[in-house]
Amino acid sequence: MQKPEYFVGIDVAAASFYATAGKVKDGKWNLITHPREFENEYDSMSRFLNWLQEQQITSQNAVICIEATGVYNEVLAHFLVANGYTIAIQPPLEVKRAFKPVGHKTDPVDSAQIAEYAYRFLDELHYWKPRAEILEQIKTLLATREQLCAQKTAHLNTLKALQRKVVRTPLAEQVLEKEESQLKLHIREIEKEIERLIDQDPTYRNFVGLILTIPGVGLLLAANLLVTYQTSPQNFHPKSLAAFIGICPFQHQSGTSVLSHSTSRHYGPPALRRLLFLAAMSVRMHHPQFRLYFSRKILEGKSKKLIINNIANKLLKIICAVVRTQTPFIYGYRSINPQQLILNKALTMS
Repeated sequence: MQKPEYFVGIDVAAASFYATAGKVKDGKWNLITHPREFENEYDSMSRFLNWLQEQQITSQNAVICIEATGVYNEVLAHFLVANGYTIAIQPPLEVKRAFKPVGHKTDPVDSAQIAEYAYRFLDELHYWKPRAEILEQIKTLLATREQLCAQKTAHLNTLKALQRKVVRTPLAEQVLEKEESQLKLHIREIEKEIERLIDQDPTYRNFVGLILTIPGVGLLLAANLLVTYQTSPQNFHPKSLAAFIGICPFQHQSGTSVLSHSTSRHYGPPALRRLLFLAAMSVRMHHPQFRLYFSRKILEGKSKKLIINNIANKLLKIICAVVRTQTPFIYGYRSINPQQLILNKALTMS
């Protein structure tokens, strides 16, 4: 990508957004506009497009950087991409850490800082493209299922507490039982809809079908991987995925006084991390190879949490291998080092 001439920063809120543009002149960063407010609705997008054109900002000479605000920036992002603009959506914390916490904190100031951030960190921007419609629907269904499962657990816990009371309240217990049953029904409906949407696209169906051949991997884990990384084999590198999900241990030490055990970072996609943990627990119980591995590590004195995390990493490596080779999982498969084969052949011939 050729370095753009203009950088536009946008701070988005529910009702409106502020935009500020800047460029480099004589080797120095300069704002070329004052922050301008626009209504955050589709009918106002043409006004914003006209404002860009008045500043001679086109899709060929500019990068537009938007602060991530969930659904509030969706209309703007889709509109700009449809008009050919290159846009980047950045987490607010990244932008905040790039500037000293001095001065005013307002939406106009933020939009100017976002424009400067885009210029200073051009090589680190997260360029955004809209997901396919099916993937967007699956993502929404997965998020809705998570919410329903949390509600079901809350109702169940409340019901168990009421059943242990000395003075029972039948009506309250009946309401909670009905709510739990209804939530179970909705969760099953969502899972069926996710399967139906995946079956509509041959590429998605093949991707999920390959991953489901791996022991311990279910539909929910496969669907989350599909939505997060889509189907490109280039996205499936075990080390980078493990670091992103939050199951890769990192060293933490400095000099001789700061030294602690290696641990994974405590943030990342919680749904993927939880589903990988459940998959690891499943194969630990039901797959002979992993069951033997777990027993051996226990005898070595390793903690159960560490072993389960190792199994999750092994499963992630298998998932990446299956996706990158487009080959279903083979039970009993063992990776063989080619150099070892040559050595074994030489020893046999001698």
